Order: sequence, then structure tokens, then C-alpha cells
Amino acid sequence: MKINGIEGLSGNELSMELANGAKFVIYQYCISIIVMTFKRPSDIYFIRAGESPVGRGILFSLVSLLFGWWGIPWGPIYTIQALAVNFGGGKDVTQQVVASLRNAASG
Repeated sequence: MKINGIEGLSGNELSMELANGAKFVIYQYCISIIVMTFKRPSDIYFIRAGESPVGRGILFSLVSLLFGWWGIPWGPIYTIQALAVNFGGGKDVTQQVVASLRNAASG
């Protein structure tokens, strides 16, 4: 998965941001095609300390509201789940990303 928002940051700068409360999150979106509904994760987003994670998820929530709800039977269910995750600030995947970055740096 692609990580958005870390472009131009050195390893030390990234570590300092994380120590100050920054995190990595993914959002969800839902798209329905009549009887088929797809719930997918976004790319990973780096949210700096003090930055609103909810604001970054608005686009994914709008996609779900416009294209996700009308698939039967899972459209409304997946749309509500995606909205709950997005308006809750996204799913925090900081530990997994940091572990992956450490493995990539050491290998």
C-alpha cells in the first residue's frame, strides 16, 4: 500500500512526528453495483499531530454515501461501517506501518 503524507520526511523527522502524536491511518469506502457491494480500504495516510484525521476521510465518506448505500443487502451495512470508521478518524495502523518500515530499513 502507498503511504501518503511522508514525502520529504527523513527517518528522524518521521520519528519525531510519531513521538509527538502523529499516526498512520486507513479509511474505508463502499461502492455498490446493484446486488454486489465492495468495501475497500484506502491507501495509508500519515496524520501529523494536531491535524484532523476526520478531514482526510471526508472524500471516502462522500464516495460511500453516493455509491455505497443502494446495494442490497450489504450496501447500507457496509456504508454505515465505512462512515463509522471514517468519522472516527480512520483505522489506526501506526504499529504495523512502523514495524514494516523498520523491517524494510534493516533488510
